[in-house]
Amino acid sequence: MTIRTLLFDLDGTLINTNELIIASFLHTTETYAPGKYTREDVINFIGPPLEESLKTINPNEDVETMMNTYRKHNHEHHDELVHAYDGVRESLSKLKEAGFKLGIVTTKMRQTVDMGLKLTEIEDYFETVVTLDDVDHAKPHPEPVVRAMKALDANPEETIMVGDNTHDIDAGKNAGTKTAGVAWTIKGKKVLEDLHPDFMLEHMSDILKIVME
Repeated sequence: MTIRTLLFDLDGTLINTNELIIASFLHTTETYAPGKYTREDVINFIGPPLEESLKTINPNEDVETMMNTYRKHNHEHHDELVHAYDGVRESLSKLKEAGFKLGIVTTKMRQTVDMGLKLTEIEDYFETVVTLDDVDHAKPHPEPVVRAMKALDANPEETIMVGDNTHDIDAGKNAGTKTAGVAWTIKGKKVLEDLHPDFMLEHMSDILKIVME
């Protein structure tokens, strides 16, 4: 197997935004559905597009208004709660130096993606970044993964999609790529193992062993 292209989800895979996302969801649920949602409840909201998750909170509220409330809280607390996972910068640097083509495929909007990449100082490693703004269909639809591969002139047989959520694994499979789950997912490792990804990373440096040895 020869892998030349690596596509990564962002939140929960390369950068730890879990506490920021949970805090933003709890702030929003308490605003529009007081007392109805716990920390464990909102963990289930992590992964899908924001609008999709917020629509379930209170059908009587305008989802755009709820999204604005979420984003305001998210942006205000972003820099204090976000950091890169252990080994991410070092692993990306080695992959880049070795000539691998690297891309981001995320369900987040461009503005927040750019904030996270800049804060964690990993923006220069990626040749393409596909956000929710760039596609008609979010993961698990194959469109975002296919779009990233096209931008990198890559083919599915030589590509791995790496992510922390079921949407990432399903999107990779739907696009015909190899897939890798990350054991540090807040959803729990078993949730990804049940989807039978080709690889499971216990630490980000594991990706080096898979593609460089």
